[in-house]
Amino acid sequence: QVQLVESGGGLVQSGGSLSLSCVASGVIYSSYRMAWFRQAPGKEREFVASVTWRNNKKEYTDSVKGRFTIFRDAAENTVTLEMNSLKPEDTAVYYCAADAFPDSKPEAISAYEYWGQGTQVTVSS
Repeated sequence: QVQLVESGGGLVQSGGSLSLSCVASGVIYSSYRMAWFRQAPGKEREFVASVTWRNNKKEYTDSVKGRFTIFRDAAENTVTLEMNSLKPEDTAVYYCAADAFPDSKPEAISAYEYWGQGTQVTVSS
């Protein structure tokens, strides 16, 4: 069993930066893929970024490429999402997720077995 706890959300002005952290408790096997998703009010949850635990392969949705960076710290069982040049449209609840058997596309929500409780990110214009 894996538990994920996010932190680091908050209110920031447009153009600002935030760093989200996800701490995983339990056993994270090298086969895992970790990801960040987000859900804005009235919208469906969407993929933001992912990283594979074994070989550190990263994927990003187009809207955050060049602004967001995902990285994992295997020693600390932590996945971080650094967000720069934030825009009001980045406002959402951000969720950390873990896929124990990553045989689907990284953006496939149903592939992820474990989810955190979410952390709110609000970007003011």
